[in-house]
Amino acid sequence: MSNAAFKTRLIALVRKETRQMLRDRSNLLVGLILPVVLILLFGYGLSFDVKNAPIAVVMESNSAAAREAVSGLAGSRYLVPVEVTSMAEADALLRAGKADAIVRVPIDFAEQQARGNAQVQLILNGIDSTTATSLEAYINGAIGTVALRRMDRGKSGAGSTGSIVLAQRIWFNEAGISTWYLVPGLVALIMTLVGAFLTSMLIAREWERGTLEALFVTPVRPLELVLAKIAPYLLIGLLDLAMCILAARILFQVPIRGSLLAILITSIAYLVVSLLMGLFISGVTRNQFAASQMALLTSFMPAMMLSGFVFDLRNVPFAVKVASQIVPATHFMGVIKTLFLAGTDWAMVAKGCVIMLGYALLLLALTWRTVRKRLD
Repeated sequence: MSNAAFKTRLIALVRKETRQMLRDRSNLLVGLILPVVLILLFGYGLSFDVKNAPIAVVMESNSAAAREAVSGLAGSRYLVPVEVTSMAEADALLRAGKADAIVRVPIDFAEQQARGNAQVQLILNGIDSTTATSLEAYINGAIGTVALRRMDRGKSGAGSTGSIVLAQRIWFNEAGISTWYLVPGLVALIMTLVGAFLTSMLIAREWERGTLEALFVTPVRPLELVLAKIAPYLLIGLLDLAMCILAARILFQVPIRGSLLAILITSIAYLVVSLLMGLFISGVTRNQFAASQMALLTSFMPAMMLSGFVFDLRNVPFAVKVASQIVPATHFMGVIKTLFLAGTDWAMVAKGCVIMLGYALLLLALTWRTVRKRLD
């Protein structure tokens, strides 16, 4: 097979696949419109941040010291203190979901503070453990500011926190915004959607329509067919990547601390893996409905649930942790989040690209075999 003949056939096939993709408006909608919907949905609709959480405040003591102790709650943008008259009323609000926590100041708070052992009771709604953990930190911080103000005024005696002050710093996501954590992971989800889901129906559709049989009488090679089918969707994936980067920077103010070149290289590598995975599924199933369902179950769902997009993989059972390492999105997810938030770690980028190359070669060989059996 000469290089000139290979190039001629490949260009002809790419033109054919591009025209076919442009005629199929459903694929274009999924490839271009659905990523926009996902960006807006996950960026604006999904957040782990706690804002304006209602807090029931039970003031059993009306002393100036008691009022000062909870004054920091009103100054927090995360909390909305609601003063109630009794623990029974606060308990009713908590059970009804109208309050996320209860802060109770005991009747002898002033005497406790004078003795140096003042306590404020905090009761959290533990149904949502993530929200409860965040609220605990916010409330402790709000109440702790009072002690710091007392120290600044020279009142470092009873009721103060002593001379040790914790200077807390958060690296990489100093704003503590969950959107910064979620939006970079959307790149992996969208690359999976455009790659595996769309291409999973390409060969299956041609088998169902009978158009693939026309290629049997041509000198088209399996490798040429595979490359031609992924080329147009590679362009769609790059457009989606550009949309993700622009949305992250402009809409959600997510910092991009790593190299854009590294982001581009690793994203293309993962996109190729997703495209080949979809083609392999399409060649095996030969049915559009079965291919779409298999692509959803074997690529998109694992990318969402097992890649570290939402759940910290260090906290999952060992068996799940092992299974997650088989998912290509797991390796890409760690790299893309590091590139966005921490900076360029070329060793991590190289490792991720090597893993993607291994998956690509494996899937290319498997896809080639499924097509080869039907064309040769």
